[in-house]
Amino acid sequence: MVKAYVLIVTEPGATRRLVETIRGLDLVHEVHEVMGPYDIVAEIRAESLQEIPGILQEQIRSLPGIHSTTSLVAFPS
Repeated sequence: MVKAYVLIVTEPGATRRLVETIRGLDLVHEVHEVMGPYDIVAEIRAESLQEIPGILQEQIRSLPGIHSTTSLVAFPS
């Protein structure tokens, strides 16, 4: 199991809508609206590292209202 944390910056006014949309995506385990330089933190859990780029590109970065993302892949424990 691979975990990735996605730090998301949204366009003004889009955060709450995007939280609900991202919460419903496959392989998204948790989603939190946060304060600071990022607006949303999402945790993705996938079977392999190779799945992560596709999830990011096709399911998250393509959503209207996403300004930018930063991804952090956790080392397996």
